[in-house]
Amino acid sequence: MTMLDQEKQVRKDERARTLAERCPELQMSGLSLQDLQTLCKELHQKIDVVDEERYDIDSKVMKNTREIQDLTQKIFELKGKMKRPALKRVRVSADAMLGALLGAKVKESVDFKANLKTVKKEEEKKEEVTDWRKNVDAMSGMEGRKKLFDAGQ
Repeated sequence: MTMLDQEKQVRKDERARTLAERCPELQMSGLSLQDLQTLCKELHQKIDVVDEERYDIDSKVMKNTREIQDLTQKIFELKGKMKRPALKRVRVSADAMLGALLGAKVKESVDFKANLKTVKKEEEKKEEVTDWRKNVDAMSGMEGRKKLFDAGQ
C-alpha cells in the first residue's frame, strides 16, 4: 500500500511541475492596459496552437480507431467464412470415376453398355403404295367402296 501511495504522490508532483513549466502563474498586478492587451494576445495565440495540436491528435486517433475496426472486421470475416475456389469442370472416364469413388476395390473395368437393357423397336406397318390407275376399274362403283370398307375393318 505504501508503494501505491508513493506512486500517486510522484504522479501528483510530476503533474504540478509540468503545469508550472507550461503555465506559469499570471502576475497582472501593476500592468498597464497595453501590457494586459499584449498578454491576452499571447495567450490567445498559445490557445490556438494548443487547439490545432489537439485537433491533429484527435484526427489521428479517429483514423487509427477506424483502421482497427476495419482490420478486426476483416479478421472476423476471414475466420467465419472460407473462400471457396471456383470449381473447374473435369472430364473423367467411368473407370476413373469408379476408382475414385470406390478406391482400390474395383480393379477391372466395368462395361456399362453390357448391363443396359435392349429395347426392340417395332417396325411400323407401311401401306403399300400402288399405282391408282390399275385399281380404278376394280374400285369403281359400289363394289369398290364395299371392298375399301371391308379392308378398313
